[in-house]
Amino acid sequence: MRIITDFDGPIMDLSDRYYHVYQLCLAKVREPNQSIRVLTKAEFWAYKQAKISEQQVGIVSGLTAAQSEIFKQIRDRTAHQLQYLSLDRVVPGAITALEQIQSSGAALIVMTLRRTCELNVAFNQYNLDRFFPPDFRYCLADDYQKQGDIKDKSQLMAQALSELKPEPNTWMIGDTETDIIAAQTHGIKVIGVLSGIRNLDRLEQYQPDKIVDNLAAAVELIFDL
Repeated sequence: MRIITDFDGPIMDLSDRYYHVYQLCLAKVREPNQSIRVLTKAEFWAYKQAKISEQQVGIVSGLTAAQSEIFKQIRDRTAHQLQYLSLDRVVPGAITALEQIQSSGAALIVMTLRRTCELNVAFNQYNLDRFFPPDFRYCLADDYQKQGDIKDKSQLMAQALSELKPEPNTWMIGDTETDIIAAQTHGIKVIGVLSGIRNLDRLEQYQPDKIVDNLAAAVELIFDL
């Protein structure tokens, strides 16, 4: 058996980082004495999981349309800066689930659109490299020119399948349409998890084989089949 898992969503919770960057960018863009409404973290994350645009999040927060464009630009430049990655937290139960996979003897692969330097920050902070030998890590090179999430993830999947030994019982676990499409493109069974940046309505549109709450529930489902 082989289990391929996305990193952000199934393993790492990005909500603290993204909410911090939201507040930071809002403060940078607002005019002095401009009346704005800072969303609560729950409100903000609900918008993110529903895939509401950054511009719309800015407008809901009280920015003008023009300010919202600037807000998005600053956010896109800021959200993945290394200095903020330490705000990410491990999803509850994810470590236990990874240990369960490891002890079962199943091959465990991480496949992420993080760059190598970004992945290493989390690996070092939470000692996660113990689960993923270097040959079982698929991420973007630090100097890679991104072509779009879906294309980039599908290319990573193609690379992995060409380099790893054949395994008919392969599963993909992810939290976005990007993961689902990459798996479906290559004929791999895929489970969507709700611990990441998409809600149930968004995931259902892409018809994964199953949708569960988190990595632990996905692993339990796979081992029960």
